Amino acid sequence: MNLFIIKNDQEMQNFGAKLARSAKPGDVFLLEGELGAGKTTLVRGFLRELGFGGKVKSPTYTLVESYDTTPPVNHFDLYRLLSIEQLHEIGFQEYLSHGAICLIEWPQLAAPFLPENAIRISIEIRGDLRECSFSR
Repeated sequence: MNLFIIKNDQEMQNFGAKLARSAKPGDVFLLEGELGAGKTTLVRGFLRELGFGGKVKSPTYTLVESYDTTPPVNHFDLYRLLSIEQLHEIGFQEYLSHGAICLIEWPQLAAPFLPENAIRISIEIRGDLRECSFSR
């Protein structure tokens, strides 16, 4: 497990960019942390590194936002997921099988469908700092 101390939003975006540089098509990143921990900020840095210049927002109500980057990225926010049936309705398993990179906030809600080789990013709030651990 790798541990990183993040001091501000820019460092969180830099951490996301670093992850993007090492990501491969088909990688699945599980982003864990309480509300306000910086999960979407990390995703913003990830997408910026892949050349996306538009607005990056958490897909809290839509469950997924797809980005036409190279490779493509699907950003999930499952916080408001009401049932497993909603995952079936949006084709969650299909998103995971098409070679796009998937970044999943609140992944525990989709545990039965997640690949064993997913990369787990855990973000803990420590006062003004964030402690990020990274493991497979």
